[in-house]
Amino acid sequence: MADMPQDWVARSLRSVWHPCTQMQHHAHGENSVPLIPVSHGRGAWLYDHEGKRYLDAISSWWVNLFGHANPVINAALKDQLDRLEHAMLAGFTHEPVVRLSEQLSEMTGKVLGHAFYASDGASAVEIALKMSFHAWRNAGLANKQEFVCLQGSYHGETIGALAVTDVALFKDAYGPLLRAARVVTSPDARNAQEGESAQDVARRAAADVEKLFEERAGHIAAIIIEPLVQCATGMAMHDPLYLTLVRELCDRFQVHMILDEIAVGCGRTGTFFACEQAAIWPDFLCLSKGISGGYLPLSLVLTRDEVYQAFYSADVTRGFLHSHSYTGNPLACRAALATLQIFKDDDVLNRNRARATRLTTALAPLAEHERVRNFRQRGMIWAFDAVEPDAARAATFSRRFFASALENELLLRPIGRTVYLMPPYILSDEESDGLAERTRAVFDTVIAS
Repeated sequence: MADMPQDWVARSLRSVWHPCTQMQHHAHGENSVPLIPVSHGRGAWLYDHEGKRYLDAISSWWVNLFGHANPVINAALKDQLDRLEHAMLAGFTHEPVVRLSEQLSEMTGKVLGHAFYASDGASAVEIALKMSFHAWRNAGLANKQEFVCLQGSYHGETIGALAVTDVALFKDAYGPLLRAARVVTSPDARNAQEGESAQDVARRAAADVEKLFEERAGHIAAIIIEPLVQCATGMAMHDPLYLTLVRELCDRFQVHMILDEIAVGCGRTGTFFACEQAAIWPDFLCLSKGISGGYLPLSLVLTRDEVYQAFYSADVTRGFLHSHSYTGNPLACRAALATLQIFKDDDVLNRNRARATRLTTALAPLAEHERVRNFRQRGMIWAFDAVEPDAARAATFSRRFFASALENELLLRPIGRTVYLMPPYILSDEESDGLAERTRAVFDTVIAS
């Protein structure tokens, strides 16, 4: 006998430990969080076993760029499956990983290259941190072993990545395990003082970096930044000038620049790489999430040739002896190649500008809502902060909003009181208008409840 839909929920709660979740919140009761058993996906929509649908307005944690069951990516994976599913990348190579590495390097004007692969974003951050420290050590600067991160930064939840994360909710419990990082002021434009512009905030935040570099550059290996949008801290957006100024400081003080484009890369901010909007390139660039179109776990780090050459030696101990079993998995790389092909064939970046204009216009009534503050948009990311004076209600805002959104056929998962939209790049005009209208309806319901 086939399992009834509700059985999947009960069985999941008995056997699965769900990520980024207080599992008790899935228990029945006031302010409980629904658990949706997904049956299948098509385009921008996810469907449960009862046929109810949900517009995936956050791209399934920011990974799904071109919709679920995308025919182009499906076809590429079916073809690759009959050729090669996996081979170790130590001592072997294969066409998908070579082609993907070449194409990504070309997209940086060959400033960056020699892609090093892993499976998830946090692992890519770990790679960049280790590479930076080791490259300086190989260059005879072993004292450069400190890292700098931004206030409110998030870079993953493995031990090294968590050390350069500044979100207490994720970090505090593991403090005794972590190597302390130096934290500098965030360029978040919401920090503007009276009369200040976003560029003024960027200059002020860059001055904080300069002061630290003047004091500690001989001990600092790298600064890590999520360019243009600090996502997990509540979609904190900053002016590209900040990246330009920090790049100049890194060059002046001999500090590596690591850009975490795991969430903000692959077109999400309006250009394929977010750093393009500042006309700079980092020393290390981390990609994951959307690079495989949301199909398979894949992450990578691109770096400059000077870094690569620092490890190039007959001495094994000077090599970068880091590995993952599924490094450069052919299926994941093939999904990424199909994703890059869609960007080219469908003129995605230009089409996204039109989509963004329409959705921003449709969201205008919400932006003007009396209980909304700091409505903001960058590329295909929209966010606003809810005004919720009551502390108890503010603490449950995210869960209540998520539940109400599901009732309105939307998958929206606020970060605290920050509601954000990060939809896939395939929304029709009708879907964009419906997303805006339903988001407003959900917000009104949650605020009034």
